[in-house]
Amino acid sequence: MRTALSASFLASLFLVTACAGKAQGDQAQEQAQGAPETKHDEGDMKHGHGEGHGHHAHGEGHGDNGHGYKGHRFENPADWTEHFESAERTAWQKPDEVVAALGLRPDAIIADVGAGTGYFAVRLAAAAPKGKVFAVDIEPGMVEWLGKRAEEQGLSNMIAVQGKSASPALPEAVDVVFMCNVIHHIEDPTAYFAGVAGSLRPGGKVVIVDFRKDNPDDAPGPPAAMRMSVEQISGIMSAAGYHLAAENQDLLQYQVMLTYERD
Repeated sequence: MRTALSASFLASLFLVTACAGKAQGDQAQEQAQGAPETKHDEGDMKHGHGEGHGHHAHGEGHGDNGHGYKGHRFENPADWTEHFESAERTAWQKPDEVVAALGLRPDAIIADVGAGTGYFAVRLAAAAPKGKVFAVDIEPGMVEWLGKRAEEQGLSNMIAVQGKSASPALPEAVDVVFMCNVIHHIEDPTAYFAGVAGSLRPGGKVVIVDFRKDNPDDAPGPPAAMRMSVEQISGIMSAAGYHLAAENQDLLQYQVMLTYERD
């Protein structure tokens, strides 16, 4: 069993009681590096942000078990947007190339699960102008921000969705479920993806972008204890009723892009 953890890549979760001292140190590191301050509580709030949240160059922001603060409250989403959508991240994340690799139809219906500040969601919406993008997050502040961002950028096909920790709570079936930097934060991924299968349209797929297991210690992303190999991810997906349909190891320096279809 995994410990209770967040689906958020927005700031990493820590075990509050066991790692309080480390948590304070890591928060200080984040602030020193320019990350906006987060507020914490002791509730078991599981986040849904998947955009590189909190995983800095050396993966700081994790307790020894790979997770930490159970209750981040992320205020000032505009500050987080600036932090997580930096030119430095874009250089290795290659969001436009990732979206292009999805091969989306103009009328595709997509779920960006763990949308966070909308880093990928706005690009997905532009790539499917006649379709829809459900930008899913379980942090209410981020959901509100996503809605405002869609309105401000004139993206009428981007719909902010309040997700749940065990389900994206999609309002309708989709062609693509997209997750970037999220799977290693899901508490019970087998059950989660088994449930997601019911939200896929015929021929639908799940696309997972996440960090390579064998990344060097100074690479962006979480520490080695949190990273999953392709075999581990595929084992989870197989148990949930999927098979690996495509594997892209070449597009991104630090990540793999895996496409799964229902059995």
